[in-house]
Amino acid sequence: MFELVLPDASFYPSFAESHREWGDTHQDGAGLLPDDDVTSLEGFNAWVQRLVGAEHVAETGGIVPCTYRWITEGSRYVGAIAYRHYLSPALLNSGGHIGYGVRPSDRGRGAASWALHEVCARLAAQGEPDRVLLSCDDANAASARTIERCGGLLEDVRMGGNGRYFRRYWIDLARLRPDGCGAVPAKAFAPESAPRSCR
Repeated sequence: MFELVLPDASFYPSFAESHREWGDTHQDGAGLLPDDDVTSLEGFNAWVQRLVGAEHVAETGGIVPCTYRWITEGSRYVGAIAYRHYLSPALLNSGGHIGYGVRPSDRGRGAASWALHEVCARLAAQGEPDRVLLSCDDANAASARTIERCGGLLEDVRMGGNGRYFRRYWIDLARLRPDGCGAVPAKAFAPESAPRSCR
């Protein structure tokens, strides 16, 4: 059973395995910056604290306040999902409100679709924003299917700042209702909220 939880240092052993699986590939939704040292426990702890505090930071250099949650299964780190509270010009072009990534060994199990639906349902329950923007690499058919399964409507395909093309989707949260997971807490993204799982 998947859960969304606050980033927590107790996941260090499982995250380290995941990090090795990713290799040099960018981990979407994880909030990893080039200077982050997540290979040492001390560096990992510092990174976790930065992620937890990221929803309360002022915008600097195009970095906007962001809520990070980890997709877990028991003590296993499965992936990450990030909700950016508003769109900077760069995010409007090719980044979007929500980014996510699942470790290679856990792909194909529905973790990304589950997490995206869960985050959208929680945002819909809070009543804002009315819609969210997501983007994925134009060649990433699996991510495009995940977004479309969660109600994403393709607006266009644009070139991002890195010279690659991105598909841009909007999900209308006003029409989204939780499915068989039951009621969604109104303050689902408050740091003090207990993790919730779909049963």
